[in-house]
This record gives sequence, structure tokens and C-alpha cells, in this order.
Amino acid sequence: MNSITEFFQYILNSEEIIRTGGLLVITFIVFAENGLFFAFFLPGDYLVFLAGVFCGTGILDVPIGILLVSMITAAILGSLVGYIFGKYFGDMFENRPDSLFFKKKHLETTRKYFDKYGSRTLIVSRFLPIVRTFAPILAGLVRMPFVSFLINNVSGGAIWILLLTGGGYLFGERFPGIVNYVEYIVLFFLAITTFTVIKAYLNARKEVN
Repeated sequence: MNSITEFFQYILNSEEIIRTGGLLVITFIVFAENGLFFAFFLPGDYLVFLAGVFCGTGILDVPIGILLVSMITAAILGSLVGYIFGKYFGDMFENRPDSLFFKKKHLETTRKYFDKYGSRTLIVSRFLPIVRTFAPILAGLVRMPFVSFLINNVSGGAIWILLLTGGGYLFGERFPGIVNYVEYIVLFFLAITTFTVIKAYLNARKEVN
């Protein structure tokens, strides 16, 4: 039991992941969080931002070009897997009971974003925790044309990583002392994440009622 608890503590600790797991673990988490329904709880925004910060300060010893390409590719492929899963197995979600790794409300919230933004949801959702995970799955479920999905998927993945990881890299390179305030960065992103999720849930609930 302790080993399971320690694993989840590690997997949710972005700083520890970057310091010990390196590029391989970061890339895998970005891949999973962008399309595997059971990975919606993994760190997203602050992981990719801190990866850029650590790269800029030299703690993550990886060229920024390789980091950006790896993470953009992981984000795109993760969403592609989610789309394929949604297209061929998405019907199982309609009557699936809630569990630890699946909440029907997440799917309904994502559906509201599709009603509002259409295919652009795949770009908008990159900056919305949880919705980011379920958007490609729902895109497959509603049979979004593949070309439209691919264009928005690639655009969204590139914009998300370039802004957050690229921005983090510039901060780390110009202000290396920022690594001493990692906990505040994480708290900042967690506050934004919590606010965004609660707001999206309340909006979706209001529209349903």
C-alpha cells in the first residue's frame, strides 16, 4: 500500500519527475494526459512549463529544440490515440458508471465545450485541465472528420507546448533564480487549474439545468 501511495506522490510531483525521470518520463506523461481517459489527473500545464524552466536553467540537460519537438509530438500522438479510442470504443462511455479513473461529468463538460467551440475545442482544451484529456476522445465519439481533427490537434499541441514550455525556457534562461520558487509556480498553476475546472463544471451544470 505504501509503495502505491509513494508512486502517486511521485507521479504528481512535477519537480521530482523532471529531476529524476528526465525527458523520457516527461514525454510519456504528456502523451498520457492528452488522450488516455484514466490519466486525466496527471500534471499537465505546470509540468510542461517547469520542463521549460529547468531546461533554461540547465537542470534538465536537454537541448530546447529536442524538448519542444518531443513534447509537441507526445501531445499530438496522445490526442490521436484518444481520438481513435473514442471513435471505436467511445460508446462504452455512454453507460459506463463512475469510477476512480472515469467521471461522466468530465465527458459532459467536454461536450459543452464542443457545442460552444466546435472543432476549435481541440485547441482551446489544451489549456483546460481534464477537458484536455477528454476532448480528443469525444471528437472520436462524435465522428469528427479526421482531417479537421488532425489540423486542430497539431495546431493545439504546438501552440500549447510552444507557449508554456517555450515561455518557461525563457524565464529559466533569463531568471535562473526562479528554480528556488518552484513550489509557488506549482501553487499558481494549481490555483488556475482548480478555478478553471470548477468554473467549467458550474457552467456545464447550469446549462444542463
